[in-house]
Amino acid sequence: MANLTPRQMRVVEFIRRFRAKRGYAPTLEEIASHFGVIKATVQTYLRTLVEKGVIRRRRYEHRSLEVVESALPESERRDALPLVGRVAAGEPIEAIEEREWVDVGDVLGLSGARRSLYLLEVRGDSMIDDGIFDGDYVIIEKRPTAHNGETVVALMPDGTATLKRFYKEKNRIRLQPANAKLKPIYVRDVTLRGVVKGVVRAM
Repeated sequence: MANLTPRQMRVVEFIRRFRAKRGYAPTLEEIASHFGVIKATVQTYLRTLVEKGVIRRRRYEHRSLEVVESALPESERRDALPLVGRVAAGEPIEAIEEREWVDVGDVLGLSGARRSLYLLEVRGDSMIDDGIFDGDYVIIEKRPTAHNGETVVALMPDGTATLKRFYKEKNRIRLQPANAKLKPIYVRDVTLRGVVKGVVRAM
């Protein structure tokens, strides 16, 4: 399941839970209603999931959606992390917190540490040389300190937040982008909201 996006994982988990609870698969209408989207969007998700071998469906059969268990990790962990907002990989943006839950335990095997982890959606291209792109989700470990070279979520004195590599230098802190076209940010002090532990690719 490591090649699935957070929304795709949520669709898979919804189908699994629906079948476990009711004994049959949800319809397109039920999935669309649950996620607040139109049927065409659901059809796109399902087509992608079928292509990836994660679900199967029998044409012309009602409620035929089925999760291919052999395509899932053996552990079948179902850990969820809170998606608490967005962070700038570029110029700092206002720190926000819009909490929803995304299943990612199957991606990185994080079941034992979920209480200290959360997700942020990335906005910007300052970390592209580290493989972190606009629209990706970064898994953050809550931590008030960091080692030099670690990628952190830094809360600036003006209340904005940014995603950068952290370097503590003499009398200042350097927040270094992973993009040769961009310049570092220098500050006297920042508040760290956590350290990046992984990346979940956006669809």
